[in-house]
Amino acid sequence: MNEMHAARSHALGDLLRRSARRDPERLAIVYGPVRQTFAELDETVNRTANALAARGVAQGDHLALHAHNSYGFVVTTLALARLGAVVVPINFMLGADEVAFILDHAQVTGLVAEDALLPVSAAALQASGRADAVGVRAVIADAPATPPEGWEAVDAWFEHPDATEPTAAVGDDDPIALLYTSGTESRPKGAMLTSRSLITQFVSCIVDGEMSRADVEIHPMPLYHCAQLYCFLMPDLYLGAASVILPRPDAGLILEAIEAERATKLFVPPTVWISLLRHPDFETRDLSSLRKGYYGASAMPVEVLLEMSRRLPDVRLFNFYGQTEMSPMATLLRPEDQVRKAGSAGRPSINVETLVVDDQDRPVAPGEVGEIVHRSPHAMLGYYNDPAKTAEAFKNGWFHSGDLGVIDEEGYLSVVDRKKDMIKTGGENVASREVEEVIYAHEAVQEVAIFGLPDPRWIEAVTAAVVPRTGADVTAEEIVAFCRERLAGFKVPKRVEIVGELPKNASGKILKRELRDRFAETV
Repeated sequence: MNEMHAARSHALGDLLRRSARRDPERLAIVYGPVRQTFAELDETVNRTANALAARGVAQGDHLALHAHNSYGFVVTTLALARLGAVVVPINFMLGADEVAFILDHAQVTGLVAEDALLPVSAAALQASGRADAVGVRAVIADAPATPPEGWEAVDAWFEHPDATEPTAAVGDDDPIALLYTSGTESRPKGAMLTSRSLITQFVSCIVDGEMSRADVEIHPMPLYHCAQLYCFLMPDLYLGAASVILPRPDAGLILEAIEAERATKLFVPPTVWISLLRHPDFETRDLSSLRKGYYGASAMPVEVLLEMSRRLPDVRLFNFYGQTEMSPMATLLRPEDQVRKAGSAGRPSINVETLVVDDQDRPVAPGEVGEIVHRSPHAMLGYYNDPAKTAEAFKNGWFHSGDLGVIDEEGYLSVVDRKKDMIKTGGENVASREVEEVIYAHEAVQEVAIFGLPDPRWIEAVTAAVVPRTGADVTAEEIVAFCRERLAGFKVPKRVEIVGELPKNASGKILKRELRDRFAETV
């Protein structure tokens, strides 16, 4: 490594080492029975990185990680960063063909899979064109087990005899992560993130999200997703804060962990905050340590905000808005604005400029709808192997988000309903969020989703899927009557479906497309 480069290095793989040298004995990570200090975690990461290097993994190689949250997920991710290799986290909800596409497109040379996902991973590998190219194949398992033939146990890497730190000259803008975006297109795109984009985003999260070294954070949301991994886990490791990893966002597990670990900080989407408020343990668990709450993926219903302020009065609440290509946070709504600017995505973070522009990339007036664009070192390096889409995304020197928004007179951004969620009924536009806010105010409603269904008279009929609170009874007729008292007639749902749960993806977003498909069959 060049001596000057070594002295000036500020790559993702450097951060844990610095925290370990500052605070070697501070608690770094908890996962089930595993509890490690920063010094212990740093040593395990070095051993794992050297084990990977011994298997031929080198700087710039792409290695896929197909797993739920675990200690092995965290260590493997950090070890790859230390080598300057590129981690390719894969959504554990994808089918084998979808995983195969990512393995092919990302040109991976290694695959680490959780034992429970191994059938999908193995089928994807065989369906891809990478079977001969993937030389590293390993299994993450919480309990000791013998991996199938051709695979090895990730746990063995933790015990590699060499604990010295690997030396890799990783540049600020060398790709270090390749995250595949779901989007609305037929195939996902691979967003290339670098140490520069990630670390500047960490700083934005830390400064504007009021994060500190004294935090103890619960991490229940999927780590394959950029929000939990890069807005929360990595900033905690950077700061020297403690991270408690949960395998899934189960409300009972989250409440138990907050009490047991005296957690100060939690990020979950609105759907999970609602499940926490409704859980029978909410009133019996000691949640007094919790001081900061974060949400994203969608706006928080006003009624839920008001309920949280009553039942968690000491929790300062933040809304983070962004997307994978922004590493991912771009704007945020601060605690003091939660009710005053309810539904807003807030204002740009410290390292971001944000505008709303017209089709010619000219800023629009306050209150006018346009495309949300950003300038920031948070922005990705580009889409992997897709120069045309990269050029389109960065035209005229701004990153084009593809989202529509409005900025008000005070500079607060609101994300407009995506076109697919704007309902055109009887010649009038209905924003689904407006109707959802009204229905959330009904005392018997736990969750609601508003969407449009084809209708011979109205073209689209405003439709509500409603999940009642536990122990509450509510009828479609009651919901319609409730809305008629509070909304213009054309906004009142023409159809209400009472359901047991709403379909969601792993990051907590409600899947309205699935609701449309499900109920369109019964029109």
